[in-house]
Amino acid sequence: MSIAFLLTTLVVVITPGTGVVYTLAAGLSHGRRASAVAALGCTLGIVPHLAAAVTGLSALLRTSDLAYDIVKYLGAGYLLYMAWATLRDKEALAVAAEEGPRSPVRVITSGVLVNVLNPKLTMFFVAFLPQFVPTGQSGSSAAMLRLGAVFMALTLVVFVGYGWCAAAVRDRVLARPRVMTVMRRVFAAGFVGLGVRLAVA
Repeated sequence: MSIAFLLTTLVVVITPGTGVVYTLAAGLSHGRRASAVAALGCTLGIVPHLAAAVTGLSALLRTSDLAYDIVKYLGAGYLLYMAWATLRDKEALAVAAEEGPRSPVRVITSGVLVNVLNPKLTMFFVAFLPQFVPTGQSGSSAAMLRLGAVFMALTLVVFVGYGWCAAAVRDRVLARPRVMTVMRRVFAAGFVGLGVRLAVA
């Protein structure tokens, strides 16, 4: 495993995107446990992209404009839905400190959808990962799975870190209702911006 792969993967994972925004929102809304569960959901959302890369299905997204556009617009639509849901649910970022987190299943499902409907992940596995896998040799699929597992492990660690940092300032943020309103709007705007950027990419 090369240093170039690790460094590039780390940069990709650290760069704020839909998964980071979702994990931060979970940490601020419901604390450390929810943020860790959200990070797990986002990490699990990588599995279909890795499976598509290993089986060759991702080549369809690269060669078929229609297939790629379908996934892209579904992802953009879901991000816009997340923005609408964030603005609509005024309690989403105004949870009392003693209340428990949302259902883990609900948090994980949303996290999985955030990354499953992100075609940029598929393109990452199509364009970047194969550069570090020997082609035409036995064991190439296993090598891709190992590299994909490293990508997922880094994603989980970094996202948990983001979420726990957000959870650390949760009590201070909860004590300021105006800050909560601003944060809700900021996250909604973030989802809208990411959705629009994805749609026009």
